[in-house]
Amino acid sequence: MKRILIIGATSTIAQHCARLWARDGAQFHLVGRSQEHLIDVGLDLLARGASKVPPALSSDKLDVLDQQSHHSTISKAFGALGECDIVLIAHGVLPDEAECADNPAEATRQFNINATATISLAAHAAAHLRKQGHGTLAVISSVAGDRGRPSNFHYGAAKAAVSTYCDGLRASLRGTGVNVVTIKPGMVATPMTAGMPLPKTLVASPEKVASDIVRGIARGAATIYTPWRWRWIMLIIRLMPEAIFVRMKL
Repeated sequence: MKRILIIGATSTIAQHCARLWARDGAQFHLVGRSQEHLIDVGLDLLARGASKVPPALSSDKLDVLDQQSHHSTISKAFGALGECDIVLIAHGVLPDEAECADNPAEATRQFNINATATISLAAHAAAHLRKQGHGTLAVISSVAGDRGRPSNFHYGAAKAAVSTYCDGLRASLRGTGVNVVTIKPGMVATPMTAGMPLPKTLVASPEKVASDIVRGIARGAATIYTPWRWRWIMLIIRLMPEAIFVRMKL
């Protein structure tokens, strides 16, 4: 029976991952920004086979910008689970790029949500995993962090910070029994992308992305591009000469 902590448990991708784990009777501790939504997610997981979702069918409401609460939130979760096999950090928002460009304060706030808070939560979780001597820390980043593109560079900058942090953290934990997985989804059909003019051929379902994530964590992957084609798409974009890249308006 896996014991799993999910931060950002009400996100679409996180819910689909949890449903796959629930089939095998996993025990969960859920953290998210809506207590009401957490209760609904907990009930759903119990109905799908989860062995336990403590306490009272939900867990902790968290404002990720309140970094003072990160330590207590993570400590409480590990205390409730006893030990933790998987920590999935899946929170994040897609900022309004135009608003960020016009308002430096909003740009900074969005960076703090998508990068600073994620790194803080990952650091606290990693400390607990290191102490227990085993487990997986899986962090959802994005292909957007592989190269800054005009269409989403505020979001991409935050995800680049998260990806780089995970690379270093993974290397620093080598030999401890703890694996750090960087998850890089491409375009996914979720409420976060609803209404965006996305090319249908590049948009994946959350079910497909969740399946890739769960399978990648099980095999001990270091980095998961999902769907797999994004590994090659982003390789081409990263290698593109600057003179061509700036004219592409990606």
